[in-house]
Amino acid sequence: MYHMALNVLFVCYENICRSPMAEGVFRRHLLAEGFGHSLRVDSAGTRPYQRGSAPDARAVAAAAGFGIDIASIRARCIDDLDLDRYDWIFVMDHENYEDVGLITGFAGRPQVRLVMSFVPGRHHEEIADPYYGTERDFRRVMDDLFLASSHILPALAELHRFSEAADA
Repeated sequence: MYHMALNVLFVCYENICRSPMAEGVFRRHLLAEGFGHSLRVDSAGTRPYQRGSAPDARAVAAAAGFGIDIASIRARCIDDLDLDRYDWIFVMDHENYEDVGLITGFAGRPQVRLVMSFVPGRHHEEIADPYYGTERDFRRVMDDLFLASSHILPALAELHRFSEAADA
């Protein structure tokens, strides 16, 4: 059976903290669960201010604390992407949701959701921007992203009925 990979995009404000961290966490889960060929993951920001920049050093350090290397990711803006090629766009907060929705027209494809949308009891929660916070805030973001990823991956696998075996 031929199976197209799903394309997933994580979006935050400038693509230097939350969304590259989410990209790294989700990639880790994809590999650990054997879904590396079923999903493709990227990240971007809603604003172009940091275009081409490496992730914030605190984000890199927080991810590294979990054994995840995000240092090679470079900030991109959603304005530079064809959002129609993504099946799912996961945003970090309500402002990101509105910004992405204005571009996609809230049309249902791609699906635009808060990153916590599949986490029971937390589906309306935002991932707080740690940029003006402390290292503890960056670790909290990582914890929340691991939690979100642990719910997103099985939900997408069920919704789209994919498995690594189907890709072989």
